[in-house]
Amino acid sequence: MTDAAPHLRGPAGTTAGPWLRVLGTATLVVVFVAWGVAFAVGAESMFLLSRHVGQQRTDAMASASVVLTLVGAAVLLARHRRPLLVAGTVAVLAAGSLLLAGATNGYELAIGAALFTVAAACPPRTAWLLTAAVVVPVLVVARAAPLVTLVGSLAAGGVPGELDAVGWFRLPGQLGDVVPPWWIVTALPVVVLALFGVAFGTLVRTTRLRTAALEEAAAARAAEQEQRARFTQADERARVAREMHDVIAHSITVMVALGGGAAAALDRSPEHARHALEELVDTGRGALEDVRRILGVLHTPAPGAPHVADGDASGGDVLTAPQPGVEDLDRLVDRFRTAGLPVRTSGLVVAGLDGLDPTAQLTVYRVVQESLTNTLRHAPGTAAVDVVVRRAADALEVVVADRGAGPDAVVPAVTGAAGASRSPGRGITGMAGRVDAFGGTLEAGPHGDGWRVRAVLPGAGAGATRGVSAAPGPGSDPTTQGEA
Repeated sequence: MTDAAPHLRGPAGTTAGPWLRVLGTATLVVVFVAWGVAFAVGAESMFLLSRHVGQQRTDAMASASVVLTLVGAAVLLARHRRPLLVAGTVAVLAAGSLLLAGATNGYELAIGAALFTVAAACPPRTAWLLTAAVVVPVLVVARAAPLVTLVGSLAAGGVPGELDAVGWFRLPGQLGDVVPPWWIVTALPVVVLALFGVAFGTLVRTTRLRTAALEEAAAARAAEQEQRARFTQADERARVAREMHDVIAHSITVMVALGGGAAAALDRSPEHARHALEELVDTGRGALEDVRRILGVLHTPAPGAPHVADGDASGGDVLTAPQPGVEDLDRLVDRFRTAGLPVRTSGLVVAGLDGLDPTAQLTVYRVVQESLTNTLRHAPGTAAVDVVVRRAADALEVVVADRGAGPDAVVPAVTGAAGASRSPGRGITGMAGRVDAFGGTLEAGPHGDGWRVRAVLPGAGAGATRGVSAAPGPGSDPTTQGEA
């Protein structure tokens, strides 16, 4: 027989209600034993039997009843561990009780309990097939065993042998009153309790499975929420890291260049040195404010404190504090010019460019900032750097191209996914992430003797602003644009 015990365990793998199960089994065994022993040693029933079959056979029948009852009680103790085996064994013992003692001696109760356990542990098809396999043989034995008729007639007060034509007993002293064949009376409780046990066990199993499914669904939802929270946390960390890189890498690069330029011009051009130092201080202050703003994301805001903004599709709006936009590009370019880069611009002051979505403005600003920072770091002696912002009807293009640090300069490029050429560094990866958030493309790689970064933001062109006319199309070379 198959061990069906795992079906009785709860959804978490632990046995459900162990004390309740033990109490139920103990109660069942006590009732079963009391029922069987009471019938076996009942004074009146033993006296009547002895008159018809003799004292010796009566004692043998009583002994068989007691032994079968005790064996059945021991078998019932294992019904939760081996429900199929117990059900089959109980059926055999019930048939033996009918053959040896002429009565079920409480085995109808044992059969109902065993089938309840099977139905609670196994699929309905298995439970009903086993019910038929248990009940039908018991009915056949009840119909065929001669002791069933004898014991039944004595228990009903009838006289053995006084039967009508269809086998119904006539009760003495009650003329015309009859009882049905005793095997039917014996079998009826077996059938009723068996059906009740299977039906109730099936209900318990269905309820248990439904509860387990609900708990599993709740656990799956909790796991999904936890995973979503982890993804959100990872995105937040990546966003903070990108912002920190954009701010710190740019600011430190510019501050080093400004400090170096101020030191070089200190003797021959004090005024230029003073201007460079002032710009260095402003850059440092701005960087400090940006760092404070970004680090604020890492702390849970207190009630009434500023909250994290949700409007930045690229992860730029980390707090409600104002973010850099296209109106800050001129000052950004001036800062790099002060640091020594010969920057030429085109398209930065076209009317209506500041009407772009704030997220698009921040992306444009960061692309220009990172590109100029890389040029200042890797090609500080370039002959020129061109910054061009072009708008078409359905896209915004940003191009930053330098002339290279010299004929011996080595400028690596790595081709990435989504049609973008990217450096393995965090800076270009961060730019690509911002542009990808708009469904755009980023190209970064060698161009002529220098390096070019080209970003295209679809949906952020002239159609995204009000009262803006399109600038020259994306096909022209940025190095041919005039200096603003």
